[in-house]
Amino acid sequence: MAVDYLVIVVYLAGMLAMGWWGMRRARSKSEFLVAGRRLGPAMYSGTMAAIVLGGASTIGGVGLGYQYGLSGAWMVFTIGLGLLALSVFFSARIARLKVYTVSEMLDLRYGGRAGVISGLVMWAYTLMLAVTSTIAYATIFDVLFDINRTLAIVLGGSIVVAYSTLGGMWSITLTDMVQFVVKTIGVLLLLLPIAVVKAGGFSEMKAQLPTEYFDPLGIGGETIFTYVLIYTFGMLIGQDIWQRVFTARSDRTARWGGTVAGTYCLAYAVAGAVIGTAAKVLYPKLASPDDAFATIVKDELPVGVRGLVLAAALAAVMSTSSGALIACATVANNDIWARLRGIVRPEREQHDEVKGNRAFILLMGLAVIATAIALNDVVQALTVAYNLLVGGLLVPILGGLLWKRGTAQGALASVAVGGLAVIGLMAAYGILANEPVYYGLLASLAAYVVVSLATRPTDAAVLAAWRERLAGRGTEPENASETVSEQVPAAQ
Repeated sequence: MAVDYLVIVVYLAGMLAMGWWGMRRARSKSEFLVAGRRLGPAMYSGTMAAIVLGGASTIGGVGLGYQYGLSGAWMVFTIGLGLLALSVFFSARIARLKVYTVSEMLDLRYGGRAGVISGLVMWAYTLMLAVTSTIAYATIFDVLFDINRTLAIVLGGSIVVAYSTLGGMWSITLTDMVQFVVKTIGVLLLLLPIAVVKAGGFSEMKAQLPTEYFDPLGIGGETIFTYVLIYTFGMLIGQDIWQRVFTARSDRTARWGGTVAGTYCLAYAVAGAVIGTAAKVLYPKLASPDDAFATIVKDELPVGVRGLVLAAALAAVMSTSSGALIACATVANNDIWARLRGIVRPEREQHDEVKGNRAFILLMGLAVIATAIALNDVVQALTVAYNLLVGGLLVPILGGLLWKRGTAQGALASVAVGGLAVIGLMAAYGILANEPVYYGLLASLAAYVVVSLATRPTDAAVLAAWRERLAGRGTEPENASETVSEQVPAAQ
């Protein structure tokens, strides 16, 4: 294992070194939070693919393949479909808004009245997303070093918090590019062919397993539909995803770079399912499907390659964790803390902005590590996060982009009704049930349409400023509080 350890240690040291390098570049709020909005197509594609393909997509995707066969690809496949839809239909408009958070977009569209409530929902989502990624460190470090769960979470979480706090989005972007390369080599180019060969090839896999393992819809239509609702729509509205869109240097970069990343996700989905299917042939009686990835890596790969593939799993977890962490800190600082304190200081020094956001990343990082230690069930935590996101925010966000008649009152009612419905239904049906997101989304839609039609249309000045920003002619605000108040005073 010495060679494997060396590969992992070099990888982790490289992550910290890039955090230090990123700190030297992140000298303004824009540089720190959105990499100066300067990423080109190659870097944008790599970092976008890295953030959406985390531990759940890698370890969980292989586990679903172990349990259901090729149809286990659907979870990650719907993530790729969501990223494609975002890139083709919405990314250009989102990039032109020149905002930092989803709640700032809602304020621009509706007139500055939806920020805190939507910010709280988005904060809860990004926090739980970061927590679930951080919990996954325990699985990987247990295979690597045979250390206990708490120490593994602290070790992995501390490294992510360190490089994220130092350089913000520049550090995360650089580390994500390395993580993208490592994942591509480790999972697609090494683990996939080795797993298939070890299992005897596709002909032997078909001979050893039931026919339903090779049915593309074997996982069930209702499950696929739920994945589309949660993950495809979740990709359209998540702060962690939007914050990456904000880093694109042009509309074209956001559209085509995201399309490449989405296509990569589709290939990654199929690869994970095939690896899991091969693991089922090799280890038919594992205690848990989620053990499939670690088992096949530990037992079937040669020295050195094993270390690289485990580094790939670590890269998958770290990329999602760091992206969710900076999103969580950005929302907490810009959408909640600044608004609750009533701070409107357009003349603040940029250095202070960086210092404040860096402090929030550190604070949220410590909260994420502590929460990850306290929680055990990754699937339940992730389900709660996505149910709240989709049930509470999907309708007002897409409604704001697509329906001119939507109002601030309708958006607030949609967030409140959808969020409360999801929470109540999870309590009634269970966290993992499908009903909460189904009925919560319908309740949110009904509240949005009814209340919007029953209230006065959005102020003409607000809509005019919104159209200017969508066309790319608006100016970038220095903080969330001035997004509306500085640009459309007539709407207040």
